[in-house]
Amino acid sequence: MKQLTVNQWVRAIAGAFVLLSLAFGVDSSPLYLNGNFLWFTAFVGANLLQSAFTGLCPLESFLRRLGIPDEEGGRASS
Repeated sequence: MKQLTVNQWVRAIAGAFVLLSLAFGVDSSPLYLNGNFLWFTAFVGANLLQSAFTGLCPLESFLRRLGIPDEEGGRASS
């Protein structure tokens, strides 16, 4: 089985958070809980935007500490 890289994990986790927060925050959703979940969607989007310009992503650092490789077939960087 192919092991995901840090970049792939960041995309997958961010996408899952956005979809879940939309499902919980949009009142026409069958999973609706509260409209304030849309703030979490905005937070994820803002964090992705700032990381594109600054290169700083807390999730990347966390995943590297867990030993997730930066490149396919590679090793995690220290």
